[in-house]
Amino acid sequence: MKNKSLHNEKDCILIFENGQYFFGKGFGAFGTTIGEVCFNTSITGYQEILTDPSYKNQIITFTFPHIGIVGTNSEDYESDLIHSSGCIVNSVSTHSSNHRSEVLFHKWLKRNNKICISGIDTRTITRMIRSKGAVNALINYDEKKRFNKKKLLNDLLNFPKMDNSDLATEVSTKKVYKWEYAKKTYLNPTQIGEIKQNSFIAVIDFGVKHNILNLLHQTNYKIVVFPLTFDYLAILNKNPVGIFLSNGPGDPQATFNNHKIKLNTIFDTKIPVFGICLGHQILALAHGAKTVKMHHGHRGANHPVKNLHQKNVEITVQNHGYVVQKKSLSKKISVTHSSLFDGTVAGIKIKNKPFFSVQYHPEASPGPHDSRYLFKEFLESIKTCAKKK
Repeated sequence: MKNKSLHNEKDCILIFENGQYFFGKGFGAFGTTIGEVCFNTSITGYQEILTDPSYKNQIITFTFPHIGIVGTNSEDYESDLIHSSGCIVNSVSTHSSNHRSEVLFHKWLKRNNKICISGIDTRTITRMIRSKGAVNALINYDEKKRFNKKKLLNDLLNFPKMDNSDLATEVSTKKVYKWEYAKKTYLNPTQIGEIKQNSFIAVIDFGVKHNILNLLHQTNYKIVVFPLTFDYLAILNKNPVGIFLSNGPGDPQATFNNHKIKLNTIFDTKIPVFGICLGHQILALAHGAKTVKMHHGHRGANHPVKNLHQKNVEITVQNHGYVVQKKSLSKKISVTHSSLFDGTVAGIKIKNKPFFSVQYHPEASPGPHDSRYLFKEFLESIKTCAKKK
């Protein structure tokens, strides 16, 4: 009977800003959630996607029709919690079919107080987003099935847009921690002061994914993660061997504006810098470029990117709603990678500095591993700079 309850009459509503609405079956927690609706074309990794901090304040439409098949487990988190506002699926599985499953998908969502809706034609939602662009939407899962559409629409219209939202500061860690063997250890002020010089990679946390930290840890340097609000001069005084700028949510211009002075202290050095996604956009903004909001963004595990130096194609994982504007690039910046979907900037390098970044996700969790060489390039850059000292 418990499983049957997920498939009975519709008891959940999905409302868009233009007043259009769909009824479906709610699962997860009761309540209301609001966010910018996007679609993701990946066929695996819904747990990793929902726990990616880059999805804060976004409702994810999964284009793959069956979600929940492999359940959830304690290993596949990309952060400590679910950052997505909710999700829209065609069909939610009430059973799991995977030996690693520990908690059923709908029960996992309920434990994490997340609201989702199923029984929706996700093809219709995807076509709507592709046609009209990114819009906010609301999901209301009411235990008594009472829907005050006028009030819900008013709440939706009062929800802030993604533009001008510095969400990275909200999701960034509040404490410094060391990452080792897929585990974080928080450091007190004394332990921070004891960090040895020239021994660690400093990660600036805009909303970093766990698998990025796992791959950085394979460089055999200590990985120390710092809040976005930390004193960057104190970091530089410790002489990190490299600086990593992580992925994250929100409007990159808003985040850069709020932390511009501190961020520029990093770029005044010649310490190797590697950025991914929001970190890529921050690197570009600091060197005179502009970012613009895309019509509906890139989100999925099958995006082809051309490596302009190697003249080959990489299949990549992408998740972004903003992009570096190509026509705004200064002479300081060279483009290293380009999207084969729409020609947008997918990678850059700063001339005469050991700084580079990509718009996509070479850590690919889940997804193809075509671009993991970038972590090796970062390591080689660190070693080259170390020899010059």
